[in-house]
Amino acid sequence: MSPISRPRRAVLGASVAALTMVVATACGPDNSDPVGAQTAAPSVAASESGKPGAAPIKLPTIEELKTWKLEDWDKWAQANVITPAAKGYWTLQKLLNAKPKPLPQPAQDPTQTPAQPTAAQPPTGPDQLPSVVPAKPVAHPFPKNMHVNGKIFFKDGNEDYVCSGTVVSDPANPGKSNLVWTASHCLHGGKGNKYYTDITFAPAFNSNGVLSNGDKQKAKLEDAEPYGEWNATAGMVSPQWTAEADPEKGGPWSQYDFGIIKVANPDPKGKSLEETVGGSVPLWFNAPRDQLSGVANYGFPEGKPFDGVELEHCDGGKPAKKTGDPSRPAMLVIGCNMTGGSSGGGWYATKDGKPALVSDTSIGNGANTYEAGPYLEDVAQHMFDYFSKKAK
Repeated sequence: MSPISRPRRAVLGASVAALTMVVATACGPDNSDPVGAQTAAPSVAASESGKPGAAPIKLPTIEELKTWKLEDWDKWAQANVITPAAKGYWTLQKLLNAKPKPLPQPAQDPTQTPAQPTAAQPPTGPDQLPSVVPAKPVAHPFPKNMHVNGKIFFKDGNEDYVCSGTVVSDPANPGKSNLVWTASHCLHGGKGNKYYTDITFAPAFNSNGVLSNGDKQKAKLEDAEPYGEWNATAGMVSPQWTAEADPEKGGPWSQYDFGIIKVANPDPKGKSLEETVGGSVPLWFNAPRDQLSGVANYGFPEGKPFDGVELEHCDGGKPAKKTGDPSRPAMLVIGCNMTGGSSGGGWYATKDGKPALVSDTSIGNGANTYEAGPYLEDVAQHMFDYFSKKAK
């Protein structure tokens, strides 16, 4: 699909109660599991949301979380809000200067750094890391099916940051999805912290390649954002992420490092995100690992040697396993040299002859030889089912 003219910006309403859940537990191999502590979930102060804080609920264990029903997710969601981005906050200069959210690194990492990059290889044993795979840029202009990939911008305190995200299919609104999948560490600061602010999604970022010619000073905002900015009106992260996570380090929380936002068209009279970009990617929960033989991940890496303006992908082949906490699903790991900024980008596999999303980029090692993402099983599916039905 060729880029369309940028829709006019419009003010989203006042702060919208968000179903803020990120399921994230990316792992460092020997980290302990602090989930056992039954701490109260944070409630939202009236001064922040304009509404009384919801009654706190006790944080569940992993096994309890797997059995949560819609009403349980609803209680959790009522205690959290996110704030839509202010009109006109994201200028082109801020977009280009936004820092890549660093990829969390495992506390302990059995490094495997080949002397030279090689093609992806099947793992030879449990937790055997694959060989590094060099990232390749998607050619400009993007083919139609690549317009589902974009950049997520947000504020953490006084700093502007950037991650990656993917337009995913919404079962409650077939053909008209406004949902974007990403990593939890792109939405929330982890244990003791809050949700980030001014979260917005720019689909098909730089799809026409104007920013790639090196003369960014002459570029216009619509060159970077052919579909405009789609502000988040709701989002979700898992209770475990808010209770456990250190967003700068991999740990048991990384095994659930996934999240979702609902966004709004900058033109209130405009079409849905899926209709606008020309498609969406269905989520494949509990995908049989033996059927994941050709996984590729996508994102906008910005840490050196990348510059953040190209959509890159690593054709990682069959993912290896990264176990971490054995009580939680082992992560998927593929060889890839992408860096910070690729966080939250979608991982694709083929299901019934079509692409399906099976993970998102969560962690990477310091040598930039691999990336790992959470395995999307029951907890992720229950969260998504709730969000699809209830997000406003």
